[in-house]
Amino acid sequence: MSYKRRYSKEVCVGNVKIGGNNPISVQSMTNTDTRDANATISQIKRLEDVGCEIVRVAVPDMQAAKNIGEIKSKVNIPIIADIHFDYRLALEAIEQGVDGVRINPGNIGSIDKVKMVVEKCKEKNLKIRIGVNGGSLEKELLQKYGSATAEALVESALGHVKILEDLDFYNIVISLKSSDIYKTVEAYELISKKVDYPLHIGITESGSIKKGTIKSSIGVGTLLLNGIGDTIRISLTGDPTEEVIVGKEILRSLNLLNDKIKVISCPTCGRCNIDLISVVNEVEEKIGNIDKDVTIAIMGCAVNGPGEAREADLGIAGGKGEGILFKKGEIIRKIKGDRLVEELLDEIKSL
Repeated sequence: MSYKRRYSKEVCVGNVKIGGNNPISVQSMTNTDTRDANATISQIKRLEDVGCEIVRVAVPDMQAAKNIGEIKSKVNIPIIADIHFDYRLALEAIEQGVDGVRINPGNIGSIDKVKMVVEKCKEKNLKIRIGVNGGSLEKELLQKYGSATAEALVESALGHVKILEDLDFYNIVISLKSSDIYKTVEAYELISKKVDYPLHIGITESGSIKKGTIKSSIGVGTLLLNGIGDTIRISLTGDPTEEVIVGKEILRSLNLLNDKIKVISCPTCGRCNIDLISVVNEVEEKIGNIDKDVTIAIMGCAVNGPGEAREADLGIAGGKGEGILFKKGEIIRKIKGDRLVEELLDEIKSL
């Protein structure tokens, strides 16, 4: 199976380019109160540390909107203001230097209010993300379709798009999210054939870190395999950094992440004589920011380890008090057990 990505226009969000031939970016959203600038800044910095490329912040009132300037001055990644209903919050967020807004123009009120936001976005060359959600569809669409079907999500999104296009605005990103995998996938497949705007993909309200990771991996992975998706957010009930870690791992698993570093490890069995779980976790944590196209194998024993991981560029296999280092299945040398990770990391850096 070959990967062929859907064509989309290029849209800029700060220094991050979405769509076109650009890498698929990973986003998250803070769960701090944006009115608490210090807490929000601290969380964004932690998101930066794990590789988040774009962050969205809730803007529930004017104080939150006014805080964006201070927040933006102390972080390094683009900030999107999440606006609902009140156009004045969007205008203030734009004045404070936000890099884009998430807003559904049909929910803002009169066309004059929408036009004010659009004109400000044009002036600053900001993108607008239209974010349609299965839980907040227009009443008339729910009546028409009976529920939040894929067709209803698409019709809602296209209605919002038309409002912007009628105002001669095309700097648009679209998302259509449901907590139902089938509806979400179908909605994105439908809209991908109707517009060429970049698509922000994800499964909304997917659940806890464990269950949400599985659900999101299936839904987002299915779309990516079919070439759909220009930027992603993995919505999890938990620390937002987990969203970024999971999102990057989904991309990495599909060879869609620039670093392309991969880890394979055995599931362990009765022959395993080392704490393989701890070793794997430590290695994955420490190679997160290594920019190399390399496959690493971490195996639990020396009986089958090198052979089973023959396709790996580099690997280790554990034993009683010692282990082995191997390249392409060939044993290079023995290593003391307490130095397995350290020597593996040295070898990775020297490649």
